[in-house]
Amino acid sequence: MAIFRKGLNLKSEVADDLTRDYHSQLVDRVKAEGHSLKSGRLTIHLAKEFGFCYGVDRAVDYAYQTRKRFPDKRVFLTGEIIHNPHVNMRLRESGIRFLTDPEESIKELKDEDIVILPAFGVPVGELEELCNRGCTLIDTTCGSVLNVWKNVQRYARDGFSAIIHGKAHHEETRATASQAINIKNGHYLIILDREEAELVCKYIRGTFSGTRLMEHFKHSCSKGFNPERDLIRVGLANQTTMLMSESLALGEMIRDAMIDRHGIESLSKHYRAFETICSATQDRQDAIQVLLKKQSFSFAVVIGGYNSSNTKNLARICAEHVTTYHIADSLCLVSESELHCRATEAASKVVHSDMLINNWLPTTGPIAIALTAGASTPDNIVGEVIEKLIACVNT
Repeated sequence: MAIFRKGLNLKSEVADDLTRDYHSQLVDRVKAEGHSLKSGRLTIHLAKEFGFCYGVDRAVDYAYQTRKRFPDKRVFLTGEIIHNPHVNMRLRESGIRFLTDPEESIKELKDEDIVILPAFGVPVGELEELCNRGCTLIDTTCGSVLNVWKNVQRYARDGFSAIIHGKAHHEETRATASQAINIKNGHYLIILDREEAELVCKYIRGTFSGTRLMEHFKHSCSKGFNPERDLIRVGLANQTTMLMSESLALGEMIRDAMIDRHGIESLSKHYRAFETICSATQDRQDAIQVLLKKQSFSFAVVIGGYNSSNTKNLARICAEHVTTYHIADSLCLVSESELHCRATEAASKVVHSDMLINNWLPTTGPIAIALTAGASTPDNIVGEVIEKLIACVNT
């Protein structure tokens, strides 16, 4: 069994393929013109930081290198390499198979097969099974995710349970949680939002029973989690794509509860926190906030996969300032009078809430659009959306 963690020395050989599939000359032009583009009564303002981050770019690059290096081998992905349907479709078209598809199974893998691990990483148990099968592994796990893993491992070794701000079903959070319990006596609890953090705080302060707490978190904690034992000493961690302001707020809530329970002088014995939001996620959140404060906009458009956590959080930020449309690609812009989008979490907690917006474009006067894209959205998709926006306004 071999594990490749630094590519396969074929970066230059796949560069043209990556440019063909994901580059946009229009996006280059918008960047060169100060991240804005005017066409008739439409002005598009593009956030200074958007789209593919380093970790995503690296993961996709490694996948292309893998297909080039092993043209005659069966190549598999454990699941989506990133949360973008267009990128995953390209990989499927290249012949890469997905173990999450109904017709595939990890149990059918052979030692001559190649398996790519996605940017989110994989749970410890899944990695062990792949290793036991002798497959060649291409590990594209993002460095920011690895940093979170180191923190939760350190918590567990020091006797602290990991409280993870994230989505319990998300690939990255599941992988991170597995790292906590891979250490002897390690435990974790996953909290999604302020409401769930408040339940934990109430338990710490003694105003909420452990039975009720565990009923609520029964599907988002480690096996055998005992709040009487496992919420005495806690360490905070995050899914790297969460909203930073929310993660910090939840951390402060739990910190304050620990102070109320144990006293400020004993805080270090009961509470730890390390900032684990990745820099690229934060850069994109900061950039759209800066843009939205510069001027008034007719609306904002956020581009990215509907299952992309960092994209949904960009939409949440925008929705706090202006009408916001989270779209997957240019096909969502059906016409100047019809738009399909996904409801932002600021407006709805329904994960699969598709919306049809009629008469979304102002019919008269200038239109100013704030535009950004999630870290798993390639430039070509951004460029296609810009072209479609221009076409809809100028029809």
